[in-house]
Amino acid sequence: MSESSTPPELVEIAHACFDFARAGDAARLGAYVDRGVPADLTDGHGNTLLMLAAYHGHADTVTALLRRGADPDRLNDRGQSPLAGAIFKGEDEVVAALMAAGADPDAGAPTARATAQMFGRTDLLHG
Repeated sequence: MSESSTPPELVEIAHACFDFARAGDAARLGAYVDRGVPADLTDGHGNTLLMLAAYHGHADTVTALLRRGADPDRLNDRGQSPLAGAIFKGEDEVVAALMAAGADPDAGAPTARATAQMFGRTDLLHG
């Protein structure tokens, strides 16, 4: 269903959820997911709520989404994983949360493993 055929209220909810993910509002975002918003909702670039929360460094929001079934390895349209994004941004707590949830360090391009090697942070991938 395209955005133009989606009821405006649903588009507004989706945009709000993306904002909550970016801002790290775990409570509000969790409440929407608990009421039916998909944990793997994606924006127009394939970024999931988890990707946005991870990239912006919100470990508590990442954990809340993972508990609600978000896929830690879902790639965006550029083939990037939440784990690689968190390593790129230097978000150690987010990396730890994703690794604890079983995120694959070899998913995507560049992989999280390659990103960690590039930035000298392979320690993040060993728990």
